[in-house]
Amino acid sequence: MRTRRQTVEHVFGTIKGWMGATHFRIRRLKNVATEMSLQVLVCNLKRVIANFGTGPLVTALHA
Repeated sequence: MRTRRQTVEHVFGTIKGWMGATHFRIRRLKNVATEMSLQVLVCNLKRVIANFGTGPLVTALHA
């Protein structure tokens, strides 16, 4: 349980805290999966920018 809290729960807590994503705005499983994927993508991009800055990210996008 301790490992799960550190690895999985942190991501969902971060998404809820940063973006206020406490509930899904749309219905149907396919649409909810898309919304969750976008939220996780934004969370990952924020982490990359925080860790490496914008320079390497822009370089990777241009490649």
